[in-house]
Amino acid sequence: MKLTIPLGPLRLPPWLAYLVGIALTLIALVSRLVLSATITGYPFFTFLAAVIISTLVGGVRAGVVAAVISFFLAEYLLIVPAAGVASHWRVSLVEAIVYGLLTGTLIAIIHAMQRAYAGQHRSEAALRALNAELEQRIATRTEELRAEMAGRAEALGRIRQMQKMDSIGKLTGGISHDFNNMLSVVIGSLDLAKRRLAAGNIDRAEAAIDHAVAGAERAALLTRQLLAFSRRQSLAPQPLDANQLVAGMSEMLRRTIGEHIRVETVLADDLWHAFADPGQLESAIINLAVNARDAMPDGGSLTIETRNIAMDEAEMPTDPDSDAGDYVRLSVSDTGCGMTQEVVTLAFDPFYTTKSVGKGTGLGLSQVYGYIKQSGGHVKIQSEVGKGTTVLLHLPRHQGNPPLSAYNCTHHSEDGPPPPGSERLVLVVEDEPHVRRVTVDALRDLGYRVLEAESGSRAIELLETGPTVDLLLTDVVMPAMNGRELAEIVRARWSALPILFTTGYMRSAIADDDILAPHAPLLSKPFTVEQLARQVGAALTAHAPAPRQER
Repeated sequence: MKLTIPLGPLRLPPWLAYLVGIALTLIALVSRLVLSATITGYPFFTFLAAVIISTLVGGVRAGVVAAVISFFLAEYLLIVPAAGVASHWRVSLVEAIVYGLLTGTLIAIIHAMQRAYAGQHRSEAALRALNAELEQRIATRTEELRAEMAGRAEALGRIRQMQKMDSIGKLTGGISHDFNNMLSVVIGSLDLAKRRLAAGNIDRAEAAIDHAVAGAERAALLTRQLLAFSRRQSLAPQPLDANQLVAGMSEMLRRTIGEHIRVETVLADDLWHAFADPGQLESAIINLAVNARDAMPDGGSLTIETRNIAMDEAEMPTDPDSDAGDYVRLSVSDTGCGMTQEVVTLAFDPFYTTKSVGKGTGLGLSQVYGYIKQSGGHVKIQSEVGKGTTVLLHLPRHQGNPPLSAYNCTHHSEDGPPPPGSERLVLVVEDEPHVRRVTVDALRDLGYRVLEAESGSRAIELLETGPTVDLLLTDVVMPAMNGRELAEIVRARWSALPILFTTGYMRSAIADDDILAPHAPLLSKPFTVEQLARQVGAALTAHAPAPRQER
């Protein structure tokens, strides 16, 4: 408890305190004599105030001096001798004892209060000093912690940078290895074809060209796998029946993985329609089946199961890109050797593989992971060494009834486009001259008439001043004016002109900047002549011939 009366500061030097005590006693005596006509009885109490004040300002000794002096003054000056008493003392022993106890008690109480105040004052001073020292220690420790945190953050940053550079090194090493192999096939085969054509050996030249095409297709596949891992590939999602897709692939899977592995399907009744790219989903299932085959060299069973899954927040994986909701689950299970938890953690990393050199690129699972994540789903691996592995693919559910054009067949027709006709004119807009040259030559070999433009502004100029165009084939990512900006101008001025987009990179140009509409016709690079013919033919047949444009 804090004392409310500051007793300590009232203390006076001893000599001055004695004088003050004597003076106060005399003042009390004079006051009693002056007021003797009105105040009678109890003369000792007249001096209590003097004793209290003397003790406050001078301490115990000053209070005792005041009490003793006041006793004798009252005895000889204020107390009338009792009748018939011959004694020199005018008060009884009891009165003297009572006065002594009373003044002693008051002096003791005041002295105790003064000591308590002094002790409290010392404690407060010590507490203030302790608080100051503690604050200083806290400030010092805070600075030390800040310096430690800064050092730790710097160390973590260096570690992350080292890990990043290590990942980039592995990625670039894997890419350069595979691309160098493929370029060796392409360059070597084309060189052989050139030599054989010069020697007039047409058959062997065609075989060399076929080898070059195969190497280029493998390079294109590698690019698609890398884009799939980074979730930047071109997708054409649509409502699809996963049961029908899996059932249609069963026979092909049996031929792919061999007769020593039993393929089983467990298809759920009333399965929801998923919303995903069917071709990429086929590729993902094939990748998983091939991995399962490699994990079962002595045979086993491969099971593909479908089911509906409604997940809440508690069931979702610890992944910031995953959302709760309805999913269509495809699980691919094998009875192979299984994986350790360390391998499971690294399984989706590009170019990571447990297979021997030359037997795997390490891009299969990374492609599956990227495709599923880009589709808005999530993927999980469950594995135990010696008991097999299960890969769970969760695809987002298509809300609403699937349209009649929903994917319902796992194999597309390879028929080419209908004959284009000699009067069909295609305007090719491409900023890369080599790609533009190949595209123009391919279209001319297919029987089309072609105009070419290196930019969107040049394309508009040709549309305004040139002959009637039946189809606009434009790249999406171009400087100054991109493909969508060109398409908006064309649709505003030539609304009946069909437009076919082409691109080799999707994420930043289309998804992030919203350059291309979700269902716009799209031809992904690299493409073959057959793919070009099919897409151009489909774009032309989907629209009525463009009316003659007024100049």
